Amino acid sequence: MNTTAGTPRPSRLMFFPVSFFAVVMGLSGLTLAWRKGEQALGLGLPIGHSLAFLTLAVFAILLAVYLAKLAKYPKAVMGELNHPVMMAFFPTISISLLLLSICMLEISRPFATALWGVGAVAHLLLTLHVVRSWINRDHFQPGHLNPAWFIPAVGNVIAPITGVALGHVELSWFFFAVGISFWIILLTIVFNRLLFHDAMPAMMLPTMFILIAPPAVGFISYLTLAGGHMDALARILYYLALFFTLMLAIEAPRFARLPFFLSWWAYSFPLAAITIATFIMAGKTGLAFFSGLAVVLLVVISLLIAFLAVRTLMAAAAGKICVQPKP
Repeated sequence: MNTTAGTPRPSRLMFFPVSFFAVVMGLSGLTLAWRKGEQALGLGLPIGHSLAFLTLAVFAILLAVYLAKLAKYPKAVMGELNHPVMMAFFPTISISLLLLSICMLEISRPFATALWGVGAVAHLLLTLHVVRSWINRDHFQPGHLNPAWFIPAVGNVIAPITGVALGHVELSWFFFAVGISFWIILLTIVFNRLLFHDAMPAMMLPTMFILIAPPAVGFISYLTLAGGHMDALARILYYLALFFTLMLAIEAPRFARLPFFLSWWAYSFPLAAITIATFIMAGKTGLAFFSGLAVVLLVVISLLIAFLAVRTLMAAAAGKICVQPKP
């Protein structure tokens, strides 16, 4: 189709963003949250298994589309890979593989092993690329920094959850150490950005929810590495994640007034992570407070992801996503 001026209209495939894989992260988190919910509540419904296959199908579709973009528009892909903001979203692909390995572990161990192996290697390479870019580039500005920069760190702390189950204990500690260390460094930098520099653009505000993910996933991962033993570090990680959740919950009216962006999917995985962590906390402590909170969070994340899915489909049908960004 041509525009009225006779100039070919740019293909929407060219502008298919790598951040679309945040959808897979959200669906994976919902899958695992429902698995925990089914166990805790004694439900006999195969919701978690069904969601696992749905998530796998969505990942396959998104990967096929992005590979088509790579084949047809390699310069556009390289542009994202080297972009000071978008490069942080590339690890959503490897994180999706790591999360899918957790989702599929109960269904097919060999398949989960393959997903974990590819995801772990890919994530390590992407983390090295991102960190190298941070160190060796001179064009980064304070405005480029946002909580999405946590994404490489989050991916590293996810790796042990399947890695320990597969027997890769030392390798899992390696990923955990890298992830937690960079999370602490980036947390300081991000708060400096939020406190002393210009406000983030509206499109990036949903990424504030990513603050929840590193300590929540870190709590789950650390317990996995520690054999399920609750100690001081586990409690610190969980309660910090809970604090960030409360901090952002009181800002809910502000976030609700934002126009819909694809970045709204940044709400999904962090809220799923704190839901899973809260179910685990309920099981470890036996306190009714955590059991009730976990159920509330499960309802919230379920409704949220259903809402995000509908809004994304509506935006796609209206041609409002995968479009050329404004200069």
